[in-house]
Amino acid sequence: MKAWFQRVVLRRLWLTYIVLGLAFFAFGAGSLNLVYMFQSNLHLLLDYGWRAVMEGGALQLLDLLFTGYLSLAAYVVFKACEYRLSHWLAEPEH
Repeated sequence: MKAWFQRVVLRRLWLTYIVLGLAFFAFGAGSLNLVYMFQSNLHLLLDYGWRAVMEGGALQLLDLLFTGYLSLAAYVVFKACEYRLSHWLAEPEH
């Protein structure tokens, strides 16, 4: 995966820039409401206990954790693209 990403994305500056933007929006969309949803889910589980678990509260909690890890992955892609572009921009011309 790393070799593919470097070969396909990071070697093409225009594609790196596009992937940077997509990763930025994916991270933002995935994490914007995540804290509020996670907090609400925990309150539901604490207030209603086993009944909330049986009604899907635990499954929703797993879904929120999965979304959090997807957002983290988007952030890592964003930082890799940012690193590539910032180093390209800062390198001296010969």
